[in-house]
Amino acid sequence: MRIAIDAMGGDAGPAVAVQGSAAAIQAWPGLAIDLFGPGDQLSNELDNLPRHLAAAGSRLSIHHAPMMIHQHQRPSDALRRGGDTSMALMLAHVAGRHADAGVSAGNTGALMALARRALGTVADIPRPAICTAIPTRADERCYLLDLGANVDVTAERLVDFARMGEVMARHVDGLAAPRVALLNVGSEGTKGSETVRQADALLGALGAMNYIGFVEGDGIFAGSADVVVCDGFVGNAVLKASEGLARMLIGRVQTTFESHWGSRLVGMLARPALRRLKSELDPVRYNGASLLGLDGIVIKSHGSADAIGFSYAVSRAVQEIRRGLPARLAAELGAQCDSTQQEQW
Repeated sequence: MRIAIDAMGGDAGPAVAVQGSAAAIQAWPGLAIDLFGPGDQLSNELDNLPRHLAAAGSRLSIHHAPMMIHQHQRPSDALRRGGDTSMALMLAHVAGRHADAGVSAGNTGALMALARRALGTVADIPRPAICTAIPTRADERCYLLDLGANVDVTAERLVDFARMGEVMARHVDGLAAPRVALLNVGSEGTKGSETVRQADALLGALGAMNYIGFVEGDGIFAGSADVVVCDGFVGNAVLKASEGLARMLIGRVQTTFESHWGSRLVGMLARPALRRLKSELDPVRYNGASLLGLDGIVIKSHGSADAIGFSYAVSRAVQEIRRGLPARLAAELGAQCDSTQQEQW
């Protein structure tokens, strides 16, 4: 198994990507990683890997890419001038089947545009969606999509997102009949925008999916659904708000137990439970969003992720490789498209 990494996309430079890749190699026997970026910089990072990661260096290969896509760069500019960047060369590596997946912490818009051009999409999906897992009750998770790739969408695109999310939950998480819902301002059928209500009618007519209707924002974290669908504007706002809330709660709990000597004593006794809570709520644990609908596997890591967070994004790519997700999407969504066309005829 081989994964290509855009080592230059993150906010902290290549050190995070190199160390995170090394950590992922230690977690997944048989994994090899190709790093894309300026050769001298990457060689220096490999030479300076922490001692506990040094053994992974033998499975990290450097591929020279002289330029990088900047976070403020427009997708159109990346498409015109980004050919020799670490992001574009990483994607070309995946498109050429030299790697099974690609991972980048870089510019989201540029990554989506370049990946779509390099890899294409499956089953006539016009635009991929960004999808990630959200923690819910009982240490379970819910897939939320779209998270920003498609801000203004039609009802038909929301149906596409639902179909892709349902396949992911079924094959990656092993759920027999994932519960699929539309995010809305209420559970009543008369609420929401015209687009959401049209999507509700379309999804209700699909007999092959366990569609449960509308869910409100609190239902995401309550575990009311396994897949929650919305447009990219709403999804991105929900994701960023939930991450900010998780960090605020962790910080408040720590501050509370450190405020005076009595709280510190209680905090010492509760330390194992607090560590478990922090681990469960930490957004780093869920780092790694899929660009779902591409004819290949591309994972977007947070630009601000540390090495541990980046390793989770690489692990996400490993999971999708092992499940053969693009092939499953192509087979199942293509079959659904053929069935729909036959019914229309």
